[in-house]
Amino acid sequence: MTTTIGHLIDGAMIDDASRAQDVYNPSTGEVSKQVSLACAGTVERAIASAQAAFPAWRDTPPAKRAQIMFRFKALLEANADKICEMIGEEHGKIHHDAMGELIRGIENVEYACGVPELLKGEHSRNVGPGIDSWSEFQPLGVVAGITPFNFPAMVPLWMYPMAIACGNTFILKPSERDPTSTLFIAELLHEAGLPKGVLNVVNGDKEAVDILLTDERIKAVSFVGSTPIAEYIYSTANAHGKRCQALGGAKNHAIVMPDADMDNAVNQLLGAAFGSSGERCMALSVAVAVGDEAADTLVSKLTEAMKPLKVGAFSEKTNDFGPVITRAHQEKVVGYINSAEADGAQVVVDGRAPAVAGYENGFFVGATLIDRVTSEMVSYQEEIFGPVLQVVRANSMEEAMKLINDHEYGNGTCIFTRDGEAARYFSDHIQVGMVGINVPLPVPVSYHSFGGWKRSLFGDLHAYGPDAVRFYTKRKTITQRWPSSGVREGVSFAFPS
Repeated sequence: MTTTIGHLIDGAMIDDASRAQDVYNPSTGEVSKQVSLACAGTVERAIASAQAAFPAWRDTPPAKRAQIMFRFKALLEANADKICEMIGEEHGKIHHDAMGELIRGIENVEYACGVPELLKGEHSRNVGPGIDSWSEFQPLGVVAGITPFNFPAMVPLWMYPMAIACGNTFILKPSERDPTSTLFIAELLHEAGLPKGVLNVVNGDKEAVDILLTDERIKAVSFVGSTPIAEYIYSTANAHGKRCQALGGAKNHAIVMPDADMDNAVNQLLGAAFGSSGERCMALSVAVAVGDEAADTLVSKLTEAMKPLKVGAFSEKTNDFGPVITRAHQEKVVGYINSAEADGAQVVVDGRAPAVAGYENGFFVGATLIDRVTSEMVSYQEEIFGPVLQVVRANSMEEAMKLINDHEYGNGTCIFTRDGEAARYFSDHIQVGMVGINVPLPVPVSYHSFGGWKRSLFGDLHAYGPDAVRFYTKRKTITQRWPSSGVREGVSFAFPS
């Protein structure tokens, strides 16, 4: 009998038998379980639970909220291997990759543990005669998060720990493709002492999403996913008066300068391009080599270094990366490789038909290297989201930077060079939100904030870190005066000063 994954509402697991969707093990290609897709009534139940829980949670001292986060962190660490197994079974990530994801998520829980300090506000005495003024950061109310399949542990942990620590209640709508680890982690937070209704998890599809975007009780929505959906999320949420941050797609470039340490650059590019099967919004999918000599050397070294790479099932920890998420996505990635070849690019290392013994029906794409890609090609313009690294040849650093600055996405980028002047010029003038200097995946740590530019981010604030405190709170400023006893003041029509 197939297991059905339900929802976590008001601290209890419930099922919604109206609709369900298959969840696959991408390593085998087989259905492993089903997930309930919430109907309108189920989403309404979650919103009502969060709304009812908000007043008491808002009034809970920040230090007590932080204590729950400390216990939550300890439970995440104690259950790390179990969580990684869940991620592998439904996403396909190899254990080491899943563990890396979880650790980066735990860092955000650690940051939320410092919420008493982050919510202290500001105070000024005697801004006028006998007048004091101070500001407070108060929670918004019920807020929601919509998260993608590629990081079922980390991205939700970007959102709700800080939102909840700030005094909000939260409704999470995770990806229906790999829901088990996300749901288990939410249960751990309740085990840590979170009151019922403060965090609710609703599995679902567009029907559930649209309710979260339009219901007036939801005050803010955070989203991570593809750009077309991000645009829809942002515009719909704004149209209904909600605060929104929507992180979209990416096409991340690495400039490889002639003076770069090529062996180091190759090693870094392998992990950044093929880790997690390229299913990362920060994956480096384009290497822009400056000069034909540097390009020839880079392609030659990449070709050699890619020979021992192993794609395979998540259960074999020695594999470098696993399958992509679905059969349809596998076909989409292969379609981009075919498109590049048809447009005149050279497929140097071909991963379109990898042989994975014992897992012939898995959704695998092998590491693929494509040379002589140009900016006119569809494979260059669009986000592939698979284990494909394309090499573009440029005549100068300025030409390479223009490629990046002209692209519609501006999520992440990096440069490999030994030249400090070139690195500084690059970081000053590149039109991208997250920049690495000899660092291929410049994902900010938890006490900074994550976000791209251009069509990679819709909204004014980035995800997690200091921006999360601003996103999940509203400022209130109080100005107070106590006139001296027995003094009667006259009428004044000016601002007090």
